[in-house]
Amino acid sequence: MSTLVCGSIAYDTIMVFHDLFRNHILPDQIHILNLAFLVPEMRREFGGCAGNIAYNLKLLGDDPLIMATVGDDARPYLDRLECLGLRREHVRHVEGSYTAQAFITTDLDDNQITAFHPGAMGSSHYNNVGDAENVTLAIVAPDGRDGMVRHAEDLGAAQIPFIFDPGQGLPMFSGDEVLRFIELARYACFNDYEAKLACERTGQSLDALAEKLEALIVTRGGEGSHIYTGGRRIEIPCVAFGAVVDPTGCGDAYRAGLLHGIARNWEWERCGRLAAVMGAIKVASRGGQNHAPRRDEIADCFAAAFGEALW
Repeated sequence: MSTLVCGSIAYDTIMVFHDLFRNHILPDQIHILNLAFLVPEMRREFGGCAGNIAYNLKLLGDDPLIMATVGDDARPYLDRLECLGLRREHVRHVEGSYTAQAFITTDLDDNQITAFHPGAMGSSHYNNVGDAENVTLAIVAPDGRDGMVRHAEDLGAAQIPFIFDPGQGLPMFSGDEVLRFIELARYACFNDYEAKLACERTGQSLDALAEKLEALIVTRGGEGSHIYTGGRRIEIPCVAFGAVVDPTGCGDAYRAGLLHGIARNWEWERCGRLAAVMGAIKVASRGGQNHAPRRDEIADCFAAAFGEALW
């Protein structure tokens, strides 16, 4: 039995500008803005929500299925998936397109200017959930708008439980559409900003939205996370291992921990604790897929944080 991960595969090109943007952007000249930033540091990372979530599930010993779309430039990413032992039979190549990619320039104050090209992600609706066999759990993560709608509807029709995880894609949907996702899903996961936006869009409180789900998870950065389930709120503390190096992909690692626990029918507190550990391990390294703890090392981190065995 497999967990289906519907979402984006993307490249992240990250550049560092060794100065401050504010020193070069003149407020009274924004109407004729024409700037170039010298970026002596640059790196290209493998990313995208589906890629990141599946990567973390593999670290936990799972065998996830990725459902995503890529462009003509995807060979390095596809080769990486093969090397990692991640199945790619539901990763569709969209000819004449680029793989989704973000170009991120960061200054010395960690301000960012980002340009995002969706590319093949816009064709994600051509992927069919019914083509994936033996799926018992899924997540609908940020992807092309039509793809997210189709995958949620198909999972709901097939009665496959899934996490609705709109992430940065949430602003694409109206309040009625968000409520439809929640009607179809068994679980939902937002960060604290997205949770506020979901309440604003739907006109409903967080508690009211939680009543429609088996569990509603809200991540809160360094303040941990909350799991709303069965009329109560479970507090999951933030876990720290070493320095905070890069939050990129931290939320995806957290979601992988949730999926691993849900697939095993763990209690929600245990699911949330593993999710917090996965996020903490990720945040200590650069990029979304450069941390590489062994399964026993993850268990050791869990035991150190919570004083109990993981498996």
